[in-house]
Amino acid sequence: MTYDALLILSFGGPEGPSDVLPFLRNVTRGRGVPEERLAEVAEHYYHFDGVSPINQWCRSLIQALQADFAANGVNLPIYWGNRNWPPMLVDAVQRMAGDGVQRALAFTTSAYGSYSSCRQYLEDLAAARAAVGSKAPAIDKIRHFFDHPGFVEPFADHLKNAVDGIPAESKDNARVVFTAHSIPTTMNDVSAPEGARYSDQVVETAGLVMEAAGCSLPYDVVWQSRSGPAEASWLEPDINDHLKQLAVDGVSAVVVSPIGFVSDHLEVLWDLDIEAKETAVGLGMHYQRAGTPGLDARLVTMIRELVAERTDGVAVKRLGKLPLWNPNDDGCCPARKPPAPGR
Repeated sequence: MTYDALLILSFGGPEGPSDVLPFLRNVTRGRGVPEERLAEVAEHYYHFDGVSPINQWCRSLIQALQADFAANGVNLPIYWGNRNWPPMLVDAVQRMAGDGVQRALAFTTSAYGSYSSCRQYLEDLAAARAAVGSKAPAIDKIRHFFDHPGFVEPFADHLKNAVDGIPAESKDNARVVFTAHSIPTTMNDVSAPEGARYSDQVVETAGLVMEAAGCSLPYDVVWQSRSGPAEASWLEPDINDHLKQLAVDGVSAVVVSPIGFVSDHLEVLWDLDIEAKETAVGLGMHYQRAGTPGLDARLVTMIRELVAERTDGVAVKRLGKLPLWNPNDDGCCPARKPPAPGR
């Protein structure tokens, strides 16, 4: 199929203290989250001067992609729109329409499939196109990339480096802990078109990273950054609870790899580098946090390869065995578990 633009579609984040609360209100609009809870979360951003790193990462990614595209003969302009903070998605779609773009591909900054990490972006695209009107381009979302070598291999290299940093006296009793953003269990339990769940994808990525790193340590997959009401059921265990159990089990060192994130988002910098580290250190465990891909050249190449799958029909490059599907299909990543028959 012919495409004439690439859209980078991301979550967005504040870029100064005065942005923080308006940003959080955008994120939580319609959920009934009380102001006192927003004020509590805002303190995490204020710790970093009110700046989320994700917008600057997007800018740098676009620069790297433009250079990569130019070096490899890919003639696609790159646009950028966010879900929750400027540059907003609707403005990006308006610019694309004004520039005469007819059909674009969208790369979203989440590797996995779930309502919040996939379907919600598709809904955002539909809403933005509706707001722009009849001149809005058609926009197709690029597939999930949780098992692409350009995503897995940078994590593997960072994992190896982090494991090398474990003190010699602790290496025989160390453990790797992979983390991703928790989601409601009802969201996770919805079967995707081919039956693979968000948690299945995260677990497969963890195994692929361990294999690529040649790491023989025992490992676990846990969850972080839960943001829902206490009475709701979310994926567990939470990383802090898990660290406490590891301490009880006698583990003396942990390497935490945040495979749920393409770069060092605020959830990584606060939830892992501050909160989880404090938990581990308080339990007497050595703590190492492995890096994310960030602007690794392999991740940039991956995006070009994902584009080429759609524009040139090149072979799909992947390491895993879970089923893949077209995220633009109606059945992809529904919002919640359907009711049981008869209810």
